[in-house]
Amino acid sequence: MLELLSRQRQFLLYLAGGVASALIDVGLMQFLIYSGIDYVTATSAGFLAGLVFNYAYHATVTFTAPPSGRSMGRYLAVVAMNYLFTLACVALSVHLIGLAVVGKLLSLPLVAVNGFILGKHWIFK
Repeated sequence: MLELLSRQRQFLLYLAGGVASALIDVGLMQFLIYSGIDYVTATSAGFLAGLVFNYAYHATVTFTAPPSGRSMGRYLAVVAMNYLFTLACVALSVHLIGLAVVGKLLSLPLVAVNGFILGKHWIFK
């Protein structure tokens, strides 16, 4: 029972960090788009800002693993994959309906699940 509560707590911490990262990511992206920056640059800047916060939060809070070069390298490999997926979703959304934010929001749950599984079992292990 205690192990189940511990796993639930860890997942809730993960979700909280993900929500904060997403708010930073999407908020910056939208701000930059409304400021006249193209959607590719805006998406990249938002993704990078969310990435920096996300790594620091999950290393120290969610998985309580001290940041290291090894975990950072693994984290960046997963981020690269998630970035390409996110950019593809945003580009498709812009092409189909003219709104970058829709593609961004649709990519978030898939990127989040992938990040938790790989964070728990590979990145911070």
